[in-house]
Amino acid sequence: MIVKNSFITRGLAVRNFLNTFLSNQSIGGAILMVCAVIALMCANIPQLSFIHEIWHTSLGINIGSFSLEMTLEQWINDALMAVFFFVVGLEIKREMMVGELSSFKHASLPILAALGGMVVPAIIYAVFNHSHPESFSGWGIPMATDIAFALGVLSLLGNRAPLGLKVFLTALAIVDDLGAIVVLAIFYPTHSLHFDMLLYAAIIVLFLFALNRYKVNRPLLYMIPGVFLWYFIFRSGIHATISGVILALTIPSKTVINEVRFAVSMKYWIEKFKSVSNSEVEVLANSEQQHIIHQISKNAKNICPLMHKFEYGLHPWVTFFIMPVFALANAGVEITGDLFSWPVSPVVPGIFLGLFLGKPIGITLFSFIAVKCGIAELPVGTKWKQIFALGIIAGIGFTMSIFVDGLAFDSQELVNIGKATILGTSVVAAMVGCAAVYITSDKKDNNK
Repeated sequence: MIVKNSFITRGLAVRNFLNTFLSNQSIGGAILMVCAVIALMCANIPQLSFIHEIWHTSLGINIGSFSLEMTLEQWINDALMAVFFFVVGLEIKREMMVGELSSFKHASLPILAALGGMVVPAIIYAVFNHSHPESFSGWGIPMATDIAFALGVLSLLGNRAPLGLKVFLTALAIVDDLGAIVVLAIFYPTHSLHFDMLLYAAIIVLFLFALNRYKVNRPLLYMIPGVFLWYFIFRSGIHATISGVILALTIPSKTVINEVRFAVSMKYWIEKFKSVSNSEVEVLANSEQQHIIHQISKNAKNICPLMHKFEYGLHPWVTFFIMPVFALANAGVEITGDLFSWPVSPVVPGIFLGLFLGKPIGITLFSFIAVKCGIAELPVGTKWKQIFALGIIAGIGFTMSIFVDGLAFDSQELVNIGKATILGTSVVAAMVGCAAVYITSDKKDNNK
């Protein structure tokens, strides 16, 4: 019996460890960094160049007269990243309904801080590139913050970073993602707009909202139309990943049963389970207990909105598969002497100073104005110098910045320069930002 109990205990410990691992964004950030390093090695070591070339392999779907063919890299950037944006859309929706963005008081500071963290970097980039038409379109690159990397770096500090600062960064990064999505949709179309495809997409969206309105909670009834929505938006000229955000907005956020019914029902079934129990620690449920367990499971399933089910189910896939694959396919840039030959391209100071200086200046300035005007208040236990330090960490652009970089330039040379600058700046921002938060934070004052 002791051996059996020990085995069960170890099994539960392993399961708890895996659950913690799969829900930990900081681990996802570390994996993302490793994949970026691997991608750089494959692009710069001749013996590994064949791996780098795999991403240019052409893959297609052909069914009768229907044909859709892209390179593996395009499938990742246009299709897999649509799933990433779907999860981002669900996170934004959740935060706006019950999280840090659910009220004006809670939302005002991260919204205005994120706005400053987007506007100032874009202005800095524009200052360096206003007289260079070939590179000016990259102004959207330094606007983005990589939430996985940023939270991963902040988590390295443990209790040294105030809890309020971590919550503030999370909310800020989510608003930043929303801003990046708007910029992508409006300013970075993949080709000229096709309004007939947009009309088909609108019909799909109306159908999805109708399902939501009538409280349909079957995942497949949203996933299948979601695939068609992706295709029509892909053909419309708007970047296909926007379909993920639109689909997220249509997913039901309310439960089948209300809170009172759930509480009363669960109490009833738990009491009934106790009444038929044989009081043993390990239960091999009899038929009556099996029925009760089934009812409890059914209630728990009904109280969980479809939105949460999608987010919970897809989050590990996004963190541990989609984002690492995106990094492997997109972070690989051949580092040569010509890449930063003198005079350097204005893209380099535009991105570097936009992310490294523009982010902390914009976030701190707009936050200061909001607090002084009485619109918002600082998170509990944080100081202005910590807000500035956090802004440096927000200069880690990586995923979204690389994504915009691939859309902003027609020249592959500029794309490579942009990628290399983003990677270098993100590393510098992570190191300096982590040190800045550590220096400006006093452990004994945190997480009270």
